[in-house]
Amino acid sequence: MEANLRWVALTAVAPVAWGTNYFVTHEFLPADRPLSGAALRALPAGLVLLAVRRQRPRGAWWWRSAVLGVLNVSVFFVLVYAASQLLPASVASTVMAVSPLTMMLMAWPLVAERPRPSHLAGAAVGLAGVCLMLLTGAGGVGVPGVLASAAAVLVSSFGHILTKRWTADADVLASTAWQLTAGGLFLIPVAAAVEGPPRELSAPALLAFGYVALVATALAFVAWFTGLRHLPAGTVGLIGLLNPVTGVLLGTALAGETLAVQQVWGLVLVLAGVVLGRPMRAGRRGARRAVPRPMAGGSSAREPADCSSGGAGTAR
Repeated sequence: MEANLRWVALTAVAPVAWGTNYFVTHEFLPADRPLSGAALRALPAGLVLLAVRRQRPRGAWWWRSAVLGVLNVSVFFVLVYAASQLLPASVASTVMAVSPLTMMLMAWPLVAERPRPSHLAGAAVGLAGVCLMLLTGAGGVGVPGVLASAAAVLVSSFGHILTKRWTADADVLASTAWQLTAGGLFLIPVAAAVEGPPRELSAPALLAFGYVALVATALAFVAWFTGLRHLPAGTVGLIGLLNPVTGVLLGTALAGETLAVQQVWGLVLVLAGVVLGRPMRAGRRGARRAVPRPMAGGSSAREPADCSSGGAGTAR
């Protein structure tokens, strides 16, 4: 039980950091540069983690790093960046509150974690809350921002479940580093072609990018993928509830955003849906500890080696 609580506490670092990311992006980063902004978030984070864990991909992990990098990093970061600029932080983060329930449903076919009736009921209540939150006619809630947030939910949920399926025997730091690096490298030429050469950034923007890359990306993704390694996907998804809570608190406390009464009730329904859909028993069955196997040639995880241990157990 204490071990599970430690994994839950570690995993919670990720959604709290992501909740702050909406506020930082909206307030300090350039609004018209989503591609270059996503690249500046991903690539430095990946390079920092590679400096910490110097391991290279091997075999299937060359293309897996590319696939996960595009899903979890390239596409997701651009969508989140756009949503953060198009919507108030409190609204953007509330739409993302559907992601725990989406992860539960996707975990059924992808990693054989079947949702209970309570999961489905929670999904219905949560979706009703999001609709109430967004369909009130409140100012600042635009269709493009909502579509960007909804697309980010689907992309991230699929990418995170695919990560859980593929990384059972891979080193968490190394696999996360290569995902971020691959995603950042993919974005750089696209950003240059679409948005043109990079612009000079102000000191606050540079500090904001530093926070987003190191805390809201490198640290957050390592914590999140570690949680996916040791906890059921449904449990990890529910911990993601801290994302909208953090976003709403920062948006209202620091950015001066206000929520209409209908939006408050919508947020309450979102929270109720997530609580209703919580796993009844998230204990030992999900607390599987996967330790990376020794690398080929007898190298240990502490030495520069390969990202994956290979073997049939990697892609279950």
